[in-house]
Amino acid sequence: MIGQVLRGRWRTLVVLALLGALVGAGSSMILSPGYRTTSNVLLQGPREASELLTQAEVATSSVVLDRAAAVLGRGSGADLRDRVTTTVAQGNVITIAATDDSAEHAQQVADQVAQEFVKYSTQVLASTGDAAVKVAQERRETLRQQVAQANQRISELTEKVSDGTTSVETVQLRTELAALRSSIEQAMSTLNATDTTSGGLGSMVVMGAAERPTSAAAPTLPQLALGGALLFFVFGLLGHLFAARTDRRLRDEEEVGAALGGPVLATVDVAEEAVPEAGRSLRAKLLGDDRPWNIRRVDVSPEEIDGEVHFRRLVARLPQRRLLVLVAGGDHAARTAADRIAALSDRWFTVVEVAPGRPVVEDTSAEGVLVVLGVGTRTAWELVGFAEACADAGLAVVGAALVRPVRPTRASKAEKKAETDREALAGTP
Repeated sequence: MIGQVLRGRWRTLVVLALLGALVGAGSSMILSPGYRTTSNVLLQGPREASELLTQAEVATSSVVLDRAAAVLGRGSGADLRDRVTTTVAQGNVITIAATDDSAEHAQQVADQVAQEFVKYSTQVLASTGDAAVKVAQERRETLRQQVAQANQRISELTEKVSDGTTSVETVQLRTELAALRSSIEQAMSTLNATDTTSGGLGSMVVMGAAERPTSAAAPTLPQLALGGALLFFVFGLLGHLFAARTDRRLRDEEEVGAALGGPVLATVDVAEEAVPEAGRSLRAKLLGDDRPWNIRRVDVSPEEIDGEVHFRRLVARLPQRRLLVLVAGGDHAARTAADRIAALSDRWFTVVEVAPGRPVVEDTSAEGVLVVLGVGTRTAWELVGFAEACADAGLAVVGAALVRPVRPTRASKAEKKAETDREALAGTP
């Protein structure tokens, strides 16, 4: 079925693909980010995860963006807000990503925002951290003095214990004093290490300049155009399959006979014929969507479709009365079959066309109606309308003939002869 859709509606699918490409190219004005690059800032020292997230938000704050925009001459920070994003990477690294219409501008924005972020964070730490650092230093100095006093007291107690007398109590006291002094020295070492580390918590370093991008970031205009064309093509294909799935036009002989109130006398194959150009709209001429896409293809030529036998048998089954051959307007295969039935009959047959939506049968001297219609061209309600129109005219439906159009895959003898004549003329000097 997918192959039938591709063969029968390839023009419509191509037009849908071109429309999708245009829509995708137009959406690139909104969806395409342009050129993108990144700049990394390293925060030295141990950091908590919450602190890193806070610093990432500071990098996109209005103060930082306003300063960067002022240096770049790009208006205000609001103009950069949608172009700058930050993420937290491994190793206490904050990544600042910038996008812009050109590679040079994207690089400039990333570098400038990173520099302004480092300057602003350093200023904040310097202004808010001086008092805290001073208090912490005073507390550490007081602690060192207390430790020094404790060491002095331990030395005095050690001299008193070491007066030359030896006992179990003095030995235990010396051991406890030595252990206490070792613990105090270890605490002093930890205090000095903490003091050294805390002095570098506020340092930030920009890890080099941002790289200049060599190509635009995805999705680019060609990618969006290709994606739109593919999306519209698939939607068009699925739309045809869904329409075929939900089609309510009758194809079964019993259902057609029940809707018309008369038996189906025969089902004949008719080679598809070209629709007259005068009766086709401009869209139909360009897209060819006025022809059914699900016509069965057979590996024969039009002359090999033996329809005369089936038509003669159909005429032989008809009652010996004047009949009105009813055809729905626009059903070209049925019209062709109706004309052949009338030509083969030696009785008085009249071929008339009625509108499928509002069928009206005029009063005639006919004694019955033969309905000729293509397979899968009418719904049950439309066929019921045909039967009611015949009843209003006082005519009974004596039967129906179903026409199944086929599309031969081989050229006819006339086409082969014309091709041979053209080749012969082309080879004539």
